[in-house]
Amino acid sequence: MDQEKQIAITSLFEVVSSIERKWANEWNNHNVLGFSKSHILILDYLSQEGPKRPSAIADRLKVTTGGVTVLTTKLINAGFIEKTQHATDRRASQLKITADGEDILEESRQQVNELIQNMFGMLSAEEVQTLRNIFSKLLNAETNRYE
Repeated sequence: MDQEKQIAITSLFEVVSSIERKWANEWNNHNVLGFSKSHILILDYLSQEGPKRPSAIADRLKVTTGGVTVLTTKLINAGFIEKTQHATDRRASQLKITADGEDILEESRQQVNELIQNMFGMLSAEEVQTLRNIFSKLLNAETNRYE
């Protein structure tokens, strides 16, 4: 890799790290719900896709199934999701969002929308799409590298 590209990548790493910290700080400073971004992503996934096995949630969030257990325990205890038996495989469990979970998800969407506006509102729709495409490409390259 040439030196100019290496310098640019190092600078990009610093910017992305700063954005991630800013995003986390903004979330933590304005989070009135008491749930992490990962909790909200789980609720959103279950709301959009219906009941899922913990392994499917782990794949979607790119975390371990143990990580899913930690995250979902808090949601189960709060009554926002429930564990049920899988419809066709009685040995397996699945998780589904409850009515209360749908309500808290709607509240969180308003909070997330405000956060997104604060962080990305100055970008055009085209710039946002380009950024999304680049980040998706990076995620897919990382996934494909280890398969």
